[in-house]
Amino acid sequence: MKKLKRSARLADMMQYLIRRPHQLIPLTLFKERYQAAKSSISEDLQIIKETMDMSGLGELLTVPGAAGGVKYIPAVDLGRIKSWVEELRAGLEDPDRLLPGGYLYMSDYLSQPQVVNRIGQIFSSQFRDSSVDYVITVETKGIPLAYATSQYLNVPFVIVRRDHRVTEGSVVSINYVSGSTKRIQTMSLARRSMKPNSKVLIVDDFMKAGGTIRGMMDLLKEFEAEVAGACVFVESLATTEKLVENVYSLLRLGDVDIKERTIAMQLGSIFDHEL
Repeated sequence: MKKLKRSARLADMMQYLIRRPHQLIPLTLFKERYQAAKSSISEDLQIIKETMDMSGLGELLTVPGAAGGVKYIPAVDLGRIKSWVEELRAGLEDPDRLLPGGYLYMSDYLSQPQVVNRIGQIFSSQFRDSSVDYVITVETKGIPLAYATSQYLNVPFVIVRRDHRVTEGSVVSINYVSGSTKRIQTMSLARRSMKPNSKVLIVDDFMKAGGTIRGMMDLLKEFEAEVAGACVFVESLATTEKLVENVYSLLRLGDVDIKERTIAMQLGSIFDHEL
């Protein structure tokens, strides 16, 4: 790379860091990349750190020592994004979104890259210090959210299938009971999809009683995996008998009156302990 002016160097360095979250980058890499003195690189990183703090992009951590460097950790300030989540809440209260069984039509939100990426950043922020190895979801609507979350954590994401696919080779399958319908269903995961004894974050789009998340937790036991936690876009309050606890939700679905065509949404559990 040719020698850049400082303004261009700062812009390029910021992009380099943002594209590599949770990755330790040695200062020597920047020194060689920009043909600049170590002192100049350190000053640049301090400016970037202050910019990230001010704009709410996350943290820039410095790791001292010969094998050290800098690491960008995406994070969000819940106070800053609350108004954005309130807009989502208001949009989901549109009565035209009502579906049979008390469900909501949310596919339009889950197909918007800006919305999905923002949710992924929020989810990843809750587990930024948890050393997650994989993000896992069940097909199909949770896939965009799991991908976005894994991108910010810089780890692979894994898809649990409801039907075995021959292209995935040997699989582990279990039966689980749906928390809402009480029906026995099947889910499977390819044996090659993750290493044993991994730490896993579960992500899904909607949770009613938590049967699907409980099923994924049981499936992960077959891989001797540790569940770091679970996040959902919308959590239903229709039932108090949850099969899982301590699930982070961005929004909660409260009272749904099909006759009056009204929907009551609330902020989710992520905001319960907001400082």
